[in-house]
Amino acid sequence: MKNHSLRPAAGLVLLAAATLGLLVWNICAGSVYLPPGEVLAALLSPEEGGIVWGIRLPRVLAAAILGGALSVSGFLLQTFFANPIAGPFVLGISSGAKLTVALALVAFLSRGVLISSMAMVAVAFAGSMISMGFVLLMSRRVRNMSMLVVCGIMIGNICSAVTDFVVTFSDDSNIVNLHNWSLGSFSGTSWENVRLMAWVAGVALVLAFLLSKPIGAYQLGEVYAQNMGVNIRRFRVELILLSSLLSACVTAFAGPISFVGIAVPHLVKSLFRTARPLIVIPGCFLGGAAFCLFCDLIARTAFAPRDMSISSVTAVFGAPVVLCLMASRRGGREGRL
Repeated sequence: MKNHSLRPAAGLVLLAAATLGLLVWNICAGSVYLPPGEVLAALLSPEEGGIVWGIRLPRVLAAAILGGALSVSGFLLQTFFANPIAGPFVLGISSGAKLTVALALVAFLSRGVLISSMAMVAVAFAGSMISMGFVLLMSRRVRNMSMLVVCGIMIGNICSAVTDFVVTFSDDSNIVNLHNWSLGSFSGTSWENVRLMAWVAGVALVLAFLLSKPIGAYQLGEVYAQNMGVNIRRFRVELILLSSLLSACVTAFAGPISFVGIAVPHLVKSLFRTARPLIVIPGCFLGGAAFCLFCDLIARTAFAPRDMSISSVTAVFGAPVVLCLMASRRGGREGRL
């Protein structure tokens, strides 16, 4: 019993240590290697640490914040649909945000108008909500979880196709910006972006953590949650809004990133051997941060000085986890909606 109670605490400490270690490693590594002592000196002297403060530190903080946000978004969606295969990328929610951001970028940039970071988040949130609306509409007609996932993939493909049309008929300069962003990357992150994403993701994460008790009740079934005094309709709306906001924040700043929202929550629950939200939500944030920091390290260094798409790297490590998860489901049994 004692070991069982210590496991979550040990897991959180392990994830926090891994995140911190990867943060330091990411700052040191790159096309130009910086020894830890030189990094520490640069951190203590912001006016003299150009490459650290101007390029690497904003990027690694963005990877940690957005990776954690995407993982928690996946956990909330898995709770909503009561199935571990649900996630913002698979259900097409990230693609909806990608489409609206692409439309906004072309519309504003073609007129020489720069769109603010907060406006990008708002536009991405609108796209996420539209895609989520279509998924919810399909879930009323499709009771089979596998078919719902296929519907989500189709919605994502439609959004991606429309985005490709937008890119095709936009100006050359806009095409370059859209192409780089649509591949998914943490590069080019500014301190203004870091502050905004920290504020948006932080508020959403705190609200999600405050929902830990009703989430725990909901995991045991809607009837049980209602008997515990949970307003099911309001609770489901809150899950939708928070998961969409977190996913939109990631897409607005880093583009679509695949498989993090599915793979990390599953790995965290396997590590802790529990699905208790009080433990899983902070665990998902730390796990998502560590996962994206690790993938971004590979994206930056594998073919340096050229960067790989972060979504390609997360797919390499996240997709096998999803395949194992699907194979482990007893006889292909479908999750309830």
